[in-house]
Amino acid sequence: MGRLYIGIDAGSITVKTVAIDEAHSVLAQSYLRSRGDPIAAVRDSVRRVGEQLGGQADVVGVGATGTGRQLAAALVGADIIKDEITAHSTATREAVSDVRTIIEIGGQESKLIVLEKGFVTDFRLNTICAAGTGSFLDHQAERMGINVSELGRLAAEATSRARISGRCTVFAETDMIAKQQMGYSRDEICAGLCDALSRSYLSNLARGIKLRPPIVFQGGVAANAGMRRALEERLGHDVIVPEHFALMGAIGVAMLTKRLRNWDGSRFKGFNPSDSVRRGETFICDGCENHCEIVKLVADGKLVAYVGSRCGKWAIKI
Repeated sequence: MGRLYIGIDAGSITVKTVAIDEAHSVLAQSYLRSRGDPIAAVRDSVRRVGEQLGGQADVVGVGATGTGRQLAAALVGADIIKDEITAHSTATREAVSDVRTIIEIGGQESKLIVLEKGFVTDFRLNTICAAGTGSFLDHQAERMGINVSELGRLAAEATSRARISGRCTVFAETDMIAKQQMGYSRDEICAGLCDALSRSYLSNLARGIKLRPPIVFQGGVAANAGMRRALEERLGHDVIVPEHFALMGAIGVAMLTKRLRNWDGSRFKGFNPSDSVRRGETFICDGCENHCEIVKLVADGKLVAYVGSRCGKWAIKI
């Protein structure tokens, strides 16, 4: 099996973990919803990857990314911590070497990354409004009594679509009910919802930016065929969905770990992280106008990390 590198992407509602080899092949993977307990989700995700590897792994490096990267790093003993933009662009350039635009839509966050000659020249983040994220579709699918994968299939098969507001989930639901009462079919409404999400994403993140191909679409929402179709229609270009579209952040930080590794031995604590890490007291940082709520993580009564800092002031040093 050889030497392996572990990448963990701890997002807002999911945790993704991968193990890659020297050739960047994904040998094991895990995709779990946090369900309100990110500490347990990180532990379970790492354990699942270990089980897939059969306990025979020679792990020489571990990296963490995502909004919960400080938490993940403290739990598993990461060797490097990287931001999501760097991690996603690294993995995407491996999959599509000449990529110029990366559209990443997750459950509660979305990103737009623009590259020129392999270098990131601009990026935008949406972490506040649900209208430009996957939760928009989740809420509307639940309202119709179907799962989000069924919504994507119906949208992709639709021959026409209903016009639905994408400004926010509240307006969209009101619009959707009105369209149902007007006699629009379910597939037309599903197609309208995907178009609404694509409009919201592009108006929020791509305003003033020319999106040039090759365009790569990734994140959990990339599994939705209706969203891919809606984006292609809006952009007027084909959209590429990579094989590991939902794991790109984890793959990218694993690749960065391999590239930046310059230490003797990894800090990795193994595939069964200790259950001793707990949330300690919290405080508000008054260092800037963000006023971040900082959470202390403790293990056996000792401080091991701070979580919640948006600027990195309270990041753990590794």
